[in-house]
Amino acid sequence: MVRGVRGATTVEKNEKSEILEATYELFDTMQKQNSYNPEDISHVIISMTQDLNAAFPAVAMRQLKDYDLVPVMCTQEVPVPGSLEKCIRVMVTINTSKGQGEINHVYLNEAIRLRPDLSLTNKVDSR
Repeated sequence: MVRGVRGATTVEKNEKSEILEATYELFDTMQKQNSYNPEDISHVIISMTQDLNAAFPAVAMRQLKDYDLVPVMCTQEVPVPGSLEKCIRVMVTINTSKGQGEINHVYLNEAIRLRPDLSLTNKVDSR
């Protein structure tokens, strides 16, 4: 079965190091919370809001072990007025036997506001 694992995080500044650190933390947490390996990944889509352009977030993913062959595409998020700023969103498409309710979507920092109903913190508290 193919499933999507969503994740998002925010940064405070449009700086290369901050973007890469936040993206690395997000990818690492998503992998740990869902127990997948790079071989399980079909592809990854990463988007950033228009106010972020200091780095390609895919660079952070490449720092993870065995991610060098994972297909990844970076894009710009739709600039909806009033939407969350300085946000990095990720969709990892994996092959898994898990059901949709078993997937742990990861929202860090201010991105928790995007989907508090799916945030890992709420899932853990509700079990």
